[in-house]
Amino acid sequence: MTRRAPSPAVVFAVAVAGIAIFSSMDAVMKGLVLQLGAFTTLFWRTLAGIVFTGAIYLPTRKAWPAWPVMRVHLIRGCVSAVMAVTFFWGLARVPMAQAIALAFIAPLLALFGAALVLKERIPPSAILASLVAFGGVGVIMLGQAATAPSPDQFRGTIAVLLSATCYAYNIVLMRQQALVAGPSEVAFFQSIIVGVIFACVAPFLAEVPPVEHVPAILLAAALATVSLLILAWAYARGEANYLAPTEYTGFIWAALWGWVVFHEPVAPYTLAGAALIITGCLIAARRRTVENVEAAF
Repeated sequence: MTRRAPSPAVVFAVAVAGIAIFSSMDAVMKGLVLQLGAFTTLFWRTLAGIVFTGAIYLPTRKAWPAWPVMRVHLIRGCVSAVMAVTFFWGLARVPMAQAIALAFIAPLLALFGAALVLKERIPPSAILASLVAFGGVGVIMLGQAATAPSPDQFRGTIAVLLSATCYAYNIVLMRQQALVAGPSEVAFFQSIIVGVIFACVAPFLAEVPPVEHVPAILLAAALATVSLLILAWAYARGEANYLAPTEYTGFIWAALWGWVVFHEPVAPYTLAGAALIITGCLIAARRRTVENVEAAF
């Protein structure tokens, strides 16, 4: 039975909520990475994520995905594994706001990737929104250039940029995946595929974390699972070029958590850039038409 599709504004707002939850998870993960290292933190968070997503998906599944669907799951899982390791390794070496700002090249790349891979039309409003928001990132980077980064910060910057390139492809894959699978299936297979990849090298790189870190690992896994479910729902109902600018709102949360949790100052350049980022998202949200997708779940 076909249900009435939600309005573009609702879909956009849900995607923004998913990014807010994901950014909060980043703050939890940064604290863990500083204590445990990037790979150990990611490995145990992924194992916890498999348990959470499996508890949601397995009791309700009707059949295993067909090969074309599984192929998309596998590709996104592999891309996500590289994306996660490089991002959190870099996040431990640069301030949260800076890392998220660097990662904002992803939505701009995804805008054109969606046109190339998904054959989506790029509306002028989407281009304008991304350029305005990307200009905000440029303002932030201009302010950060005033202080010479250490070699470790430079390596962290390169790692985050590599992650952002992977994430641009990941945004396009998110749209492809959401059109052929429900949110619980997307979240489960993302977790289990990344988990299998990490398990192959875990004997050499992972360590058993102290018990006091277990609650934070579980919290990070729970936040990641909820974010995956919410974003899968949104990307099943909105085009990637329409929803990609919502990624920019993650900067606001990164600046907030970086200041509150890690005492990372927020510079005037950062605030000015954030204003442009919000403006870009408002321009994108004003778009009135979005591809109608049948609500199959």
